[in-house]
Amino acid sequence: MTLLRKPTAPRGKVHDITPETANWGYVGFALYRLEPGDTASEATGDNEAILVIVEGKAQITASGQDWGVLGERMDVFEKTPPHCLYVPNDDTWQAVATTPCTLAVCRAPGKGGHKARRLGPEGIELTPRGRGTNTRYVNNIAMEAREVADSLLVTEVFTPAGHWSSYPSHRHDEDDFPNMTYLEETYYMRLNPAQGFGIQRIYTEDGTLDETMAVKNHDVTLVPKGHHPCGAPYGYEMYYLNVMAGPLRKWRFKNDPDHDWIAKRDA
Repeated sequence: MTLLRKPTAPRGKVHDITPETANWGYVGFALYRLEPGDTASEATGDNEAILVIVEGKAQITASGQDWGVLGERMDVFEKTPPHCLYVPNDDTWQAVATTPCTLAVCRAPGKGGHKARRLGPEGIELTPRGRGTNTRYVNNIAMEAREVADSLLVTEVFTPAGHWSSYPSHRHDEDDFPNMTYLEETYYMRLNPAQGFGIQRIYTEDGTLDETMAVKNHDVTLVPKGHHPCGAPYGYEMYYLNVMAGPLRKWRFKNDPDHDWIAKRDA
């Protein structure tokens, strides 16, 4: 499996990751990079979707309703809460860009448990997490505390230059609630300045999976199992949009025993 996915074009639908192309069972992710007047649309089918206006503005219709022009931040690194829209399974949505716009489509199996609704910017607050050079800043779009989806867990993370994130190393690859939940995960990456790079390592404790990747602007990484820390070099801050889903919409993880002392020290 190729864990690092590069955008397929500079404009239009530049990512389209499905359970089939990822060789797993739950998470899908698409990314559209649009210019004013460009249109994106999808039928959700068996999946629910959360549309995240990463940056720019777009006129959105979904579930037979006009949701108006969504989007406020013109650069993701403004770090303001994103405009987001939940769309249930067996539905449709359409976006027409009114400015240059980056639109993320987070997908996972839907169960008909929720109706279309706005998820942001209201109810999303940038929150610090970690200490020292493990400090990062989180916009929780649709994590467990917000009962707004059937399967999807979605969050944004801003990692300052020279800092680490998704760290100490942790995994959520066993269906063993309440000790751990099985959650597949994608990372959509951005760097500031845009020519920068970040580092992500994905590995299992037994060493059967151990890949370290240089990630660049608009790359997506897949985390099918194992630990998955990432770091931002000096001079470049890093953003990522996480999408997680599995059989249970709860986030329970375990740290790598080798590095768990860091979490215990900082508790």
